[in-house]
Amino acid sequence: MQRPGRLLAASVGLAAGAASLAAAELVAAVGTTTRSPILDVGDRVIDLVPSWLKDAAIQLFGTNDKLALLAGIAVILVLYSAAVGIIAMRHRLLPGVVGILAFGAVGATAALLAGRGPAAVLPAGVGALIGVAVLLALHRTWFRVSDSHAGIASEDRRQFLVGLGATFVTAGIAAGAGRLTAANAAISSGAAASTLPRVVRPLPPIGASADLGLPGLTPFITPNDEFYRIDTALSVPRVSIEDFSLRIFGMVDQELIFSYADLTARAQIESDITLTCVSNEVGGQLVGNARWQGIRLDALLDEAGVQAGADQVVGRSIDNYTCGFPVAAATDGRDAMIALGMNGEPLPLVHGFPARLVVPGLYGYVSATKWLKEIEITTFEAFDHYWVRREWSAQAPIKTQSRIDTPGPLDSVPAGPGTIAGVAWAQTRGIAKVEVQIDDGPWQEAELAEEVANTTWRQWRLRWDVTPGRHTVTCRATDATGELQADERATPMPDGATGWHSIVVFGD
Repeated sequence: MQRPGRLLAASVGLAAGAASLAAAELVAAVGTTTRSPILDVGDRVIDLVPSWLKDAAIQLFGTNDKLALLAGIAVILVLYSAAVGIIAMRHRLLPGVVGILAFGAVGATAALLAGRGPAAVLPAGVGALIGVAVLLALHRTWFRVSDSHAGIASEDRRQFLVGLGATFVTAGIAAGAGRLTAANAAISSGAAASTLPRVVRPLPPIGASADLGLPGLTPFITPNDEFYRIDTALSVPRVSIEDFSLRIFGMVDQELIFSYADLTARAQIESDITLTCVSNEVGGQLVGNARWQGIRLDALLDEAGVQAGADQVVGRSIDNYTCGFPVAAATDGRDAMIALGMNGEPLPLVHGFPARLVVPGLYGYVSATKWLKEIEITTFEAFDHYWVRREWSAQAPIKTQSRIDTPGPLDSVPAGPGTIAGVAWAQTRGIAKVEVQIDDGPWQEAELAEEVANTTWRQWRLRWDVTPGRHTVTCRATDATGELQADERATPMPDGATGWHSIVVFGD
């Protein structure tokens, strides 16, 4: 009996693994409570890894952190499947079968931990059975031919390889069909919300004086498809507006439940608000500004009746992610809202459709719950939300920051008249002044664009007579209360980075 070489044996394992994942993707695509085992496992990895590692991943990969995680899982699965094939084809079949079943068990366990009910294990279970069936079939084919011919003839080898290749092709088609079906289901969930309800008092268009329009300078309004996305969801939750409901409960006089139609029927407001991720490093890009539309949160809380002693608003998403922020931030007059629209369009799927929380002045990890399903009124003593359990601060007001957008780090700048420009933000306080230092020279006050609202960033620029050679450029901001941006460098954890943004450029 001739056993296959290691490469061919590994290919058998890879074929079985590919068939298993393809079957799981197809099953996941047709159910409302089912999901790809890879995504379920990835979510559990996100839940279990320490906060410092998550923050390091965001700093290293930025908004591609989820793609990097999925790529890492894929590499592990490839190596694991290859090892299963080598064990099954060159040593003993039973451990290989157990290996595939163990893979299915991991996926099923991850699905159960997600809390979607027993049916959630079906993709992993069916996938494991298909993987075992493919492994057994390929094993039987190889050794049947080997036994009958006392070795593998070239024609028999070609037939076996054709069967192996067909398995990969079929798995690829099935997996693609599964992902396409899931993507179409997600897109169709938002199709009915093609228009937003009318705003009671629409905001005026952004004037030219608020956006300096300089090349290389971040625009005042961030387009939806360029707005940063940092969250814990590996795939966009599929939410049908027909099934959507928002529950307000906890320490309230009256529990409230709203359908999507209920929310769109209520008075709508618009507000220009800059959102900032707590993981944003000094000079980082994890910040964006949009015109949001929705319902005032304080109006809904007044209707529910917040009870004495309650001091925390907890937002919970449909994938059970939680944020928590002070009740005062929802009731002190700022435009805290349940947002339904973003820059004149219904919320994009990746930014929280059908509804999300937007609270000016607080980092997103405590306030910006996407795919919102519940708002619980409670206390900070009674409940720690997702990131507090991972050692981030419970209180997270946004710190004053400024950033140089142009020129970029290590750019060569033509000698003569030039411009340094960027943005600064101190949400709910506003920006009063931005100063720029070139090399060891004096601090020079920059020209500020018009302030649209104290909840948004503000553009700035400084005319500069560029001289040849190496130059260090630094900026700092002062908020409208008169407080200067902190100069001491601090990492984002536990409540946001501090420090002055500084770059090196070269005058030609």
